[in-house]
Amino acid sequence: MTVVALVGVTASGKSAAALTVARGRGDIEIVSVDSMCVYRGLLDVADPDEEFTVTQFQSAARAATDAIAARGHHALLVGGTGLYLRAVVDDLRFPGRYPEVKQALEAELADGGAGVTELHGRLAVLDPLAASRMEPTNQRRVLRALEVTLGSGQPFSTFGPGLEAYPASPVAMIGLGVPIEEVDRRIAERFARWVEVDGLLDEVRSLAARPGGIARTARQALGYRELLAHVEGGAPLEGCIEEAVRRTRSYARRQASWFRRDPRVTWTTPGAGPVDLLEQALGAHGTPP
Repeated sequence: MTVVALVGVTASGKSAAALTVARGRGDIEIVSVDSMCVYRGLLDVADPDEEFTVTQFQSAARAATDAIAARGHHALLVGGTGLYLRAVVDDLRFPGRYPEVKQALEAELADGGAGVTELHGRLAVLDPLAASRMEPTNQRRVLRALEVTLGSGQPFSTFGPGLEAYPASPVAMIGLGVPIEEVDRRIAERFARWVEVDGLLDEVRSLAARPGGIARTARQALGYRELLAHVEGGAPLEGCIEEAVRRTRSYARRQASWFRRDPRVTWTTPGAGPVDLLEQALGAHGTPP
């Protein structure tokens, strides 16, 4: 089995390209790599009132690709959630959470018992390699590394080289290179279509009315948070739509930055479709049945 990933920012045309390739061949199955598409009503992996973590996604994706291989097919990973993709492509190990340790470290910072650089110095004693991989003033990273090191009893660095490393991978990655101005236009048009034609507002109302409500993770889905402000809080709909578009455009820029850092991605040029590149990546496996 070959695993190929098609990546890019939201509204770059990933889904359409993937469907074109899958429909043209008989040996391709698509695996969605989207942190919000896991919920029931979309891919039916989790209920909207459930929290869903990257570790759970990693496990579900492994099961999906194993099943695809058993059927003698190839997997096409499609999506824009960068961490989810890295979890599959690089088989990341995710350390556990240790809330009591984290709270104690945060309290130490808050009451002036130690500063971030002092905590970094403590990390340097316990895990010199992890400390060397981060700025001494990066509070979030220093706290996380210390939390894991103290809570698990294992150096944070033993869980892997971190997201800054891009090791060789058997997964070929194709990136859709779309000018940001075009992405901005598509985002606005797509959201208008979702609301005016596809019934997104009714969907949000239905989810909000569920007995279990909507989980914190699902509430952060682009567009859902803004429309929930209208449905639950009475915010003007027009302003909520404008905010959803603005937030989605900002997210697209973060996605672009994330994927552009990965040197393993082969990018299409503006105006060129990804279908040929995908076919090349899959071409070593013969003619589809």
